[in-house]
Amino acid sequence: MIFRSSDRPPEGISRREWRRRNLQTTPPVSTADAAPAPVPVAPEPAPQSTAPDLDDNRPTILTVCTGNICRSPMAEVLLRARLEPLGVRVHSAGTHALVDHAMTEPAQEIAVELGAGTDAAASHRARYLVEPMLKDADLVLTMAREHRSHSVQLMPSALKRTFTLREFARLASTLSTESARAAADAAGDDPRERLRAAALAVTEQRGLTPAAADEDDIIDPYRQSRETYELSASQLAPGIDDVERVVRAALLVP
Repeated sequence: MIFRSSDRPPEGISRREWRRRNLQTTPPVSTADAAPAPVPVAPEPAPQSTAPDLDDNRPTILTVCTGNICRSPMAEVLLRARLEPLGVRVHSAGTHALVDHAMTEPAQEIAVELGAGTDAAASHRARYLVEPMLKDADLVLTMAREHRSHSVQLMPSALKRTFTLREFARLASTLSTESARAAADAAGDDPRERLRAAALAVTEQRGLTPAAADEDDIIDPYRQSRETYELSASQLAPGIDDVERVVRAALLVP
């Protein structure tokens, strides 16, 4: 017999005893029927950037674009192919990087065609631009004015060593190799200080070679045609020559 709390107690049983018997005979709620407790969902971790090796005391060049999968890694691997044998470290980052993504296939192909190492192009992985990278760089080369502005806002003290790549080439055209070397000589023997001094000498050329604003930008080829990638590379490649010339002068490499 199952007692219900709505029944009257039988004769001879107190109401307290009646309630006790009801509680004992009421079947427990199955845990299988109970609503599952909500499982807390951890927030997705923010993308992480690979921090620069602050123990690496080589002269350092940082290249910067938006996603860090087209323009800045092209500049990075091209400069690395030329300058790493001279003891220069070159790396890159993006203001809105597609973290851990590889270079796009057209960017890899064109970079290798222009002289970059195949392994260097294939192993690139995008990372975010963060302040320690700018602090650690002796020369910052961005792909467009928006990246230059972003970099300087992030690290105002980097202003005099931060250029768009095409701007650097334009300014360096009025700075002779001898003048670049003289500026480096005045800074002493430390290679990093010499590179920073040469970058400052390039900065001092500002105003001598005016240009239309967009002439200092390299077109973004992301998700564009192969022809657009080639146009972007044609705007980028000449600046690599000027950077190499100034760096060689700063580091006393003939």
